[in-house]
Amino acid sequence: MTEGLEAVTTAALGLALDAASLRQQAHAANIANLGTAGYTPVRVSFEAQLEDARRALETHGRLDAPSLTGVEPSLELAPLDESGLPAKVLLDAEVAEMARNAVHYQALLKGLSRHYAVLSAAIADGKK
Repeated sequence: MTEGLEAVTTAALGLALDAASLRQQAHAANIANLGTAGYTPVRVSFEAQLEDARRALETHGRLDAPSLTGVEPSLELAPLDESGLPAKVLLDAEVAEMARNAVHYQALLKGLSRHYAVLSAAIADGKK
């Protein structure tokens, strides 16, 4: 049971870090192309896939690391505005989202660090 919990936690945190990293790249691309005519902003699709994994947990009553293999963050084009044109990149919104994402990424790293510290303590106590 502990092995499964460890694997799921590590896999979920790893996927969340991948999504946060890709999200940062998407915001950077949107900011870099701010003045490019016809540019369509990109967004990261991850939360919907994670929601599917949560539903699978409710349905099957368990979640294991291999079931998370199909959950991967991906880039998608932002939706078009009401006139059917690519949405405009709003610099202040992109920078604010970039800052929020950076804080989110740091929190995930701290969580992963604590997770490994718990595993390390368990291993060290086992050697005594």
